Amino acid sequence: MTHAEPKILVGLVGAGIQQSLSPAMHEAEARHHGLNLLYQLIDLDVLRCGAEALPKLLEAAQLMGFAGLNITFPCKQAVIPLLDELSPEAGAIGAVNTVIFGTDGSTTGHNTDSPGWRWALQHGLPHADLSRVVLLGCGGAGAAIADALVRLGAKHIFLIDREPKRAAELAARLNARTNTASAARAEATSDLAAALAGASGLVHATPTGMEKMPGTPLPAHLLRKELWVADAVYFPIETALLTAARACGCATLDGGGMAAGQAAGAFRLFTGREPDVVRMYGHLRRLL
Repeated sequence: MTHAEPKILVGLVGAGIQQSLSPAMHEAEARHHGLNLLYQLIDLDVLRCGAEALPKLLEAAQLMGFAGLNITFPCKQAVIPLLDELSPEAGAIGAVNTVIFGTDGSTTGHNTDSPGWRWALQHGLPHADLSRVVLLGCGGAGAAIADALVRLGAKHIFLIDREPKRAAELAARLNARTNTASAARAEATSDLAAALAGASGLVHATPTGMEKMPGTPLPAHLLRKELWVADAVYFPIETALLTAARACGCATLDGGGMAAGQAAGAFRLFTGREPDVVRMYGHLRRLL
């Protein structure tokens, strides 16, 4: 690497992200490619603002020469109306986790969470039974995981969210995409116990369990050894949910694989280089 090499400037916009390992993952992978990449955190909590600041933050990032931004909670859906274009996958999911700034000033939203989670499941739980899956949380991450489940061949997906309308809207979008007899069927429900009683797997996609929001998203007595349990939270990597699930004898999947998988997809968009997702995942595990 020479000092004359242009610097690639990227970042992450979200709330409570000071513990994020995205900078370390991206910068380490960039060094393997001989790239001078700087990854900055734009923490809404530190800035004392919310998603309403997104228009100014996007404008400022463009003016400063950012190649793009990762987007996380609580901005993955709020950012959509501010963008010029969406990739087909982001449009289908209804959530964006990566924004790319064009040389012409345009903004394009992408979603690498869905392929990231697909990679994580295939890598960590390759034989998971996808016949009846409960998805807890239908925000940006949940919508991406629902998309991944459909693409992986899930037959029946139960959607649960603290905002029932959001679960119903996601179910309607998924069912509109899958209109053949053999396709997945999505169903919004508020009865978590009933949904889990006949389920083969559980995916948790809410912020509960994160360092700033500790706890479990459901009573442990609803878990049983026949369930596989996946958590989208990766910091901490060992959440209370995963601890309870393992105590019941469940096969489990932590959030590290999704974090590395989505980061690899974003790296590809930011740099135009093909990342080594296994290498990025290994780096993440060492950091954790």
